[in-house]
Amino acid sequence: MVLKSDPLQEGLRRIDDPGCQQLVGYETRLDARGVCEVTLDVGAQHLNRHGILHGGMVATVMDVVCGNTASQYFDPEGHGALVTVALNLSYLAPTGPGRITATARVTGGGKSTVHVIGDLQDAKGDLLATATGIFRRIRKG
Repeated sequence: MVLKSDPLQEGLRRIDDPGCQQLVGYETRLDARGVCEVTLDVGAQHLNRHGILHGGMVATVMDVVCGNTASQYFDPEGHGALVTVALNLSYLAPTGPGRITATARVTGGGKSTVHVIGDLQDAKGDLLATATGIFRRIRKG
């Protein structure tokens, strides 16, 4: 995982992770306050057999945005290591190809556990899904 300044937008840091991010194709950015935004340009590879965004892709994007938001709660200057304890999703509306954007915010937490809620919207601003998550800080190493 690499945190680096985003040359396209002042004050934003981009997170580049090998593996899942490269496979799925989402982009993760943090602003100066540690607010996370994850975007995905939904293409044919992200759709189910009905031509709508696969629920597993929704779950992946929501876990990423909620997890990165939780990470900033623990370590605003870096990127605190954590694991997902629970992630509950509500699928509200289908979508097809186009850009989706996920955002999240912390609702409470302590020394080792944090609670986060997230929203997923399409390019028109329609709410597609919501998530609630619990994340636990871990020690690397």
